[in-house]
Amino acid sequence: MALEYPPDLRYVDTHEYIRVEDDIAVIGITAYAVDQLGDIVFVGLPEEGTEIEKGESFGSVESVKAVEDLYAPVSGEVVAVNKAVVDSPESIADDPYGDGWLIKVRMTNPEDLDDTMSAEAYASLVEGS
Repeated sequence: MALEYPPDLRYVDTHEYIRVEDDIAVIGITAYAVDQLGDIVFVGLPEEGTEIEKGESFGSVESVKAVEDLYAPVSGEVVAVNKAVVDSPESIADDPYGDGWLIKVRMTNPEDLDDTMSAEAYASLVEGS
């Protein structure tokens, strides 16, 4: 199965994606990350109101294979946490770019997006082409 990387999203090399909605960044993990992790059994996310810093860990995702930190692609305040994926972590695999989002962050520095990749660049990174 070919993995998808929607062209309207931005990506970082730690396998998080960002969907920008005005000053809100919707953050999740890519289909590649889901594929590499295998069966996801736990997701640890910050509380609403938490300040996160670009490049810092904001949570973790645990699979039967490994525990991986989640890294903030932008700085800002967490304004929403996807309780559905906390309750059913395996659901991330069903729709990582839709219902499988993790957190929404009100960005304090939109220039953080300058350090992200296009879908094409991210696909080249993970597929080695």
